[in-house]
Amino acid sequence: MRVGLIVDSACDLPYEFRRKHDLFVLPITATIDHQTYIDEHDPVRTQEFYQSGLLQKGHHAETQAFTAEQIHDLFMERIVSQFDVAICETVTRSRSLIYQNASAAMNTVMAQYREVRDAAGVEGSFSMRVIDSKQIFAGQGLLAAHTLSLLDKGLSKNALRHEVESFTDRIYTCVIPRDLHYIRERARRRGDKSVSALVAFLGRALNITPVIFGQGAEGQPVAKTRNFEVAVEKVINYAIGRVEAGLLTPYVSLSCGLSWPEIEELPGINRLRDACERQGVELLLSQMGITSSIYLGPGSVCLALGAERHHFNDFQ
Repeated sequence: MRVGLIVDSACDLPYEFRRKHDLFVLPITATIDHQTYIDEHDPVRTQEFYQSGLLQKGHHAETQAFTAEQIHDLFMERIVSQFDVAICETVTRSRSLIYQNASAAMNTVMAQYREVRDAAGVEGSFSMRVIDSKQIFAGQGLLAAHTLSLLDKGLSKNALRHEVESFTDRIYTCVIPRDLHYIRERARRRGDKSVSALVAFLGRALNITPVIFGQGAEGQPVAKTRNFEVAVEKVINYAIGRVEAGLLTPYVSLSCGLSWPEIEELPGINRLRDACERQGVELLLSQMGITSSIYLGPGSVCLALGAERHHFNDFQ
């Protein structure tokens, strides 16, 4: 039985990791200064965007999910004849229409796949499942890595679905937005009033950088720091402490909206590498994709890990 894992462009993972495990990336449409781009998480295109400055806050940028019809066509062309079972994990449905559109596409695919498989000479039935990751960015990447480890165990389809869906509630995410004003503007365009203008103003005027922490996409500020470097150190210290205390899956996912030289200069990054190596944990370090950079703003950082219930300050 050939099993394929599908993620969308909001899922941040190292390119080599995605290529090694043959992950299929469901694209997202990005519109920047009225120019439309298809974000397939291609590392060369991503690097071009960082170098061009197109992701800076002065540019009007939006993202849009592929329609159900577009996703249907992709599944029929690229998935149905290649796999016997497909699992599609999407960015949290509370922040995007991808889950809704992928679910609608799945229903039409299941009604029409037989003709495509017959034409390709592929025997047997096809099934698929769309799962709401309840995560964003690095958290979505962590779930994908954990899912791949579950696939290696040869679980039944029902057992696999149960394990994946249960694990979505065990993922903890830290986000460091580089510019609260950018976050506020992006939220305003989406009609999301959760980030007030006052908070954005204070963050800009006083150079306050918050650390947002929680399960999945629903986080709360747990620290306010005077600069980005201090915020990064707090998150790195948290991650090291949690790694040493034990994780539920041997991965830590860290995505950064920075150039690679800037990523390598993050305070504590080598301490985190060393802690992961000592504990047999793989650090999934990636450059934040176009979609996640547009959402959080350039220069932001997102870290995710799977663990038992705990609080951020337990590891400070």
